[in-house]
Amino acid sequence: MNILYDEHLDGAIAPHDKADVLADLSRAIPDLTLLHHEEDLRPFECDGLSVYQVLPMLVALPETLDQVETLLRRCHALGVPVVTRGAGTGLSGGALPLEQGVLLVMSRFKRILEVDPEARVARVQPGVRNLAISEAAAPHGLYYAPDPSSQIACSIGGNVAENAGGVHCLKYGLTVHNVLKVEVMTIEGERMTLGSEAFDTPGFDLLALFTGSEGMLGVITEITVKLLPKPETAKVLMASFDDVEKAGRAVGEIIAAGIIPGGLEMMDKLAIRAAEDFVKAGYPVEAEAILLCELDGVEADVADDCETVRSVLKTAGATDIQQARDEAERARFWAGRKNAFPAVGRMSPDYYCMDGTIPRRALPGVLKGIARLSEESGLRVANVFHAGDGNMHPLILFDANQPGELELAEEVGGKILELCVEAGGSITGEHGVGREKINQMCAQFQPDEITAFHAVKAAFDEHRLLNPGKNIPTLQRCAEFGAMHVHNNELPHPELPRF
Repeated sequence: MNILYDEHLDGAIAPHDKADVLADLSRAIPDLTLLHHEEDLRPFECDGLSVYQVLPMLVALPETLDQVETLLRRCHALGVPVVTRGAGTGLSGGALPLEQGVLLVMSRFKRILEVDPEARVARVQPGVRNLAISEAAAPHGLYYAPDPSSQIACSIGGNVAENAGGVHCLKYGLTVHNVLKVEVMTIEGERMTLGSEAFDTPGFDLLALFTGSEGMLGVITEITVKLLPKPETAKVLMASFDDVEKAGRAVGEIIAAGIIPGGLEMMDKLAIRAAEDFVKAGYPVEAEAILLCELDGVEADVADDCETVRSVLKTAGATDIQQARDEAERARFWAGRKNAFPAVGRMSPDYYCMDGTIPRRALPGVLKGIARLSEESGLRVANVFHAGDGNMHPLILFDANQPGELELAEEVGGKILELCVEAGGSITGEHGVGREKINQMCAQFQPDEITAFHAVKAAFDEHRLLNPGKNIPTLQRCAEFGAMHVHNNELPHPELPRF
């Protein structure tokens, strides 16, 4: 994580004279805000994964689509890379700028264009905050389901770019399941519409392809999302366990009982203590793990489901089960979970947040593996995750002021992701690959699969100017990482770029 620039990318980007690029863009778009002084660029040197820091060449803050179109066309003509940034809350280095690139910040596109309660859709610009959509839909009894922990700040454009999830994605799906249509621009400035408000559209599902593409295929300019009716009621059960593995097994048993909770979250002892000290949520600090299980729907069904889940939790070994007595206590239970990341930050000078996904059946074994890695490294790990869909967020605590600890935290994080892959899971569930997990892409995918990724990238962005160095590893990187087989001292697929 101390590598501030992608060493495999240097040879791919021709050096540009900053003054020349600034002058060209200023002539082409005289009313565009362009930041170029160092003190103005510093706030944009990283996203939420602050361990990577790169000062961009220029920062563009457009306010109109015409400005965006002209900017992309000029950058394409000049061969200048473009990295798109939303609210900057991402946790994988996906919005990390380039020293030889323009950072395109879409935060000024923050209008809710339309809320249609009859069609149950909303049209929004990419800079709109996730939570603001639900706030706008609330007078109609509707809301937008995906709810990342950063929903008060993260932008919907960034959510689409990373295919964000959240507490309620187990029942209601990820961003890809809740977006109907996106308007995008290619690096050449061409405008495209992917998807539609109909149930299905002909041709390849480019909307699904674009969702989660991390700014590598185009720039999002407008999004149409689904809205759902607010459930009649929602109840939360909090179960305490004296063993983390028991809590892990209980997750699968709840689903096996035929219950799909609105949310099913797990926290271990370290995370429980941190959240309770910070939020005063009423968590049992003596427990080794807790499960938060939210059940929503009509009153009669929720009451029956609560009894079923209570029975499953008792059989699974829960030492105590509490049901939120009212809406205020329910909100406190969830406040502890949603503030777990900043709460853990109060326990250590630094922490490294991982994001891997595993099959639910593998949860106990992977938790045991994480505990082993923690013991071997001497670094504490707090586990906070969307247990229902197997999306884990181990938080590795370290002190960057101690020589070698940052590199050790990165090493432990990589091993945790490789555990996820070995268990049949994935290296990411909602944070994306970005700059952070690009080596682990080599562990998850075979050369032919990476070849296909490069082919898709080239179809949208032949010269690889959009967010280069992120998400998809080069074949040389994978060979050096030791995750790709080399024949006769030659890498596979010689037609692909090596840098």
